[in-house]
Amino acid sequence: VCIHRVRSCSSVRFIKSKYVCVFDKSALKFSHQQRLFRTSAVSCGQIVQFKLSDIGEGITEVTVKEWYIKEGDSVSQFDSICEVQSDKASVTITSRYDGIIRKLHYNLDEIAFVGKPLVDIEIDASKGVAPEEDVVETPPMSHEEHTHQEIKGHKTLATPAVRRLAMENNVKLSEVVGTGKDNRILKEDILNYLAKQTGAILPPSPKAEIIPPLPKSETLPAATKDKARKIPVPVSRPIVFSGKDRTEPVTGFHKAMVKTMSAALKIPHFGYCDEIDLTQLVQLREELKSLAQVRGVKLSFMPFFIKAASLGLLQYPILNASLDESCQNVTYKASHNIGVAMDTEQGLIVPNVKNVQVCSVFEIASELNRLQSLGSAGQLGANDLTGGTFTLSNIGTIGGTYTKPVILPPEVAIGALGKIQVLPRFNGKGEVFKAQIMNVSWSADHRIIDGATMARFSNLWKSYLENPASMLLDLK
Repeated sequence: VCIHRVRSCSSVRFIKSKYVCVFDKSALKFSHQQRLFRTSAVSCGQIVQFKLSDIGEGITEVTVKEWYIKEGDSVSQFDSICEVQSDKASVTITSRYDGIIRKLHYNLDEIAFVGKPLVDIEIDASKGVAPEEDVVETPPMSHEEHTHQEIKGHKTLATPAVRRLAMENNVKLSEVVGTGKDNRILKEDILNYLAKQTGAILPPSPKAEIIPPLPKSETLPAATKDKARKIPVPVSRPIVFSGKDRTEPVTGFHKAMVKTMSAALKIPHFGYCDEIDLTQLVQLREELKSLAQVRGVKLSFMPFFIKAASLGLLQYPILNASLDESCQNVTYKASHNIGVAMDTEQGLIVPNVKNVQVCSVFEIASELNRLQSLGSAGQLGANDLTGGTFTLSNIGTIGGTYTKPVILPPEVAIGALGKIQVLPRFNGKGEVFKAQIMNVSWSADHRIIDGATMARFSNLWKSYLENPASMLLDLK
């Protein structure tokens, strides 16, 4: 007898829901409201193990930072399940199935491994989902196996979660410019598009993230700002003296720092320092700051530093190169992907501004705003954190004049910028004047870069900043 389902008042035991079922005597009780046997096919819920898929970049393990669901919750396809953090970026994992969460395999801050079960989901087999054998035994879709969608004659590359976000906000993917690998549309691209959308017209700079200007009531007087800079503010964290040693595993971005710096210190570094008179640049930036603010972008000094570095790299491409492990070949990078070291709650991260050689100062400022916003929220993607070719570290925002920066492999040079100070200097006539002085400290790979090359690059970079109008001649 083929029995698909038995409703009983007591326990029922199935054998693969096929030919035989065993039930106790209470199952034979009939009522007018319900029938014991059903002749139509009714599915039983089956448990599938949703495994952590390959998120690329050779990552094999991640740390579970946050669960968006709990056992017993119902989920639909593309719903967020959890946020995980690798040593390179934070990633939100979304569901592939409709069903009920039956088991979470990891607690918060535990290490999850790629290819291992993340959650157990009870699904309804009648909804045309892949059979259990395919679900459990076949590895989940990898990070690179994104679906394509034909829109107006061309393919748009995006993850299912991004497509869902676009659908919920009535956004056509064909109108969004992707900033990910192979022009892949990322979640932040959709959010940036929504923030700047006016009708159906794309904004002139797809990478820019609009940051509204602060209300006048929130601006501080200049005297108050100067005073605040001079007085260090203690970190607002509760101090607890337990009297016991505490041991914690090295995870996340700290783990990445351990590996990167261990490799970096195998490189023979040499240093070069100089000072730059930024008096003219300070005046120029003050004039342009309000114009940029009207366009929704905060303009700092860093975009000028980055663009000047890119102009210098055009003349000295060896500083935008990489050396292979055997030290036999040098690769000159075509793109100037200039990284900016950022201090965040998750640790030191170095996102980079892509293709600076073809970007304006305003576009660089827009991209920096986006990276800083995502970095503060811990939402930078792997694309933002990889592919750098040259790095600048602005230690002056915290304090300090000189430092000895460590090269970020596979790059061959890095610069560290000190704070801007008002100091007395002499002009050509021997007269004392007030100057805005900043110190820079360079480190370079002495295997392929000599001191003379580093000095000439630094002098060119310095000339662009001390005479910012001269950059107009070389801007593209």
